[in-house]
Amino acid sequence: MLLKVDNLIVNYGMINAIKDISFEVEKGEIVALIGANGAGKTSTMHAISGLIPSKGTITFNNKEISKIPAHKIVAEGLAQVPEGRRIFASLTVADNILMGAYLRKDKEEIKKDRQHVYDLFPRLYERRHQLAGTLSGGEQQMLAMGRALMSKPKLLLMDEPSMGLSPILVNEIFDIIREVNKEGVTILLVEQNANKALQIADRAYVLETGKITIQGKASEVAANPLVKEAYLG
Repeated sequence: MLLKVDNLIVNYGMINAIKDISFEVEKGEIVALIGANGAGKTSTMHAISGLIPSKGTITFNNKEISKIPAHKIVAEGLAQVPEGRRIFASLTVADNILMGAYLRKDKEEIKKDRQHVYDLFPRLYERRHQLAGTLSGGEQQMLAMGRALMSKPKLLLMDEPSMGLSPILVNEIFDIIREVNKEGVTILLVEQNANKALQIADRAYVLETGKITIQGKASEVAANPLVKEAYLG
């Protein structure tokens, strides 16, 4: 088991955002976490990444990471592509990509991985000297993914990669997510576009007001009448 989350609780003051949830992600899988706005999806991601305090146990690659600071979690091989991209707008595309490798010392491998990111995202190569803040939303999403891949993650957490993108770009981003997964990166995907997420996921969990209410193979979750009605329109 690559990631195991046991009895996760997240509170913001008096608000109980995540109410004792448990789930797991096996090596090589794409696992989708779907749910409405405010269901607690991003809070779950932030807790795993060490960005917010939480209770419960989070085990990654057989090591408990619940009490480890965020930068050390990245060093363990877990990277997050945050909601809203969070690129460094005043740096060039090339510099943003290199920022993803800031914990690494293997210069030759970094060069190879940077070339691989450019192969995955040819548009980033074309715009490598541009300031990242001048990119379109889709290009910024590609940049956020490329930057995360530079840390050589075993597990990539992706938070709302399709948000604000045109349908054509959404398809492109999801094709790349699939490609990255085929190359051996396990993916935990938080996505409001449940249709798209369930098409590429192996398994899925439905989160409603901080609790997991439905779980199973992605095809089974997609066929569930409650899921169809609430999320698949």
